[in-house]
Amino acid sequence: MKSINLKEKFDLFSDKWSPHQIARVDNMQVLLAKIEGDFVWHSHADQDELFFIQKGQLDMHFRDKVVRLEEGEIIVVPKGVEHCPRTVNGQEVQVLLFESLTTKHTGDVIDSRTKSHYPEI
Repeated sequence: MKSINLKEKFDLFSDKWSPHQIARVDNMQVLLAKIEGDFVWHSHADQDELFFIQKGQLDMHFRDKVVRLEEGEIIVVPKGVEHCPRTVNGQEVQVLLFESLTTKHTGDVIDSRTKSHYPEI
């Protein structure tokens, strides 16, 4: 067992929309990602997904509303709910994700940014 320093882990990579696994908790994974701009509309049919905003602002778009997330805030996107993360004013956002090990990056949607696996850092 050892502590994990999020700032140090975020300093290890610069690629956007490419989550990196930093820990596992039972059948769940803890991921870090740097994101910028718009992502793809998608959903996860059988898994919830938690977003924690470490740095920046994120607008989580849903088909019926937009939820603005500030630093230090979380949102849980329930399974089956279509969503599209977008950063505010095109600024980089640092996000921690908590999701099942079986969660597909973009659900059933295939995009040029879709990842099939997440590197460990």
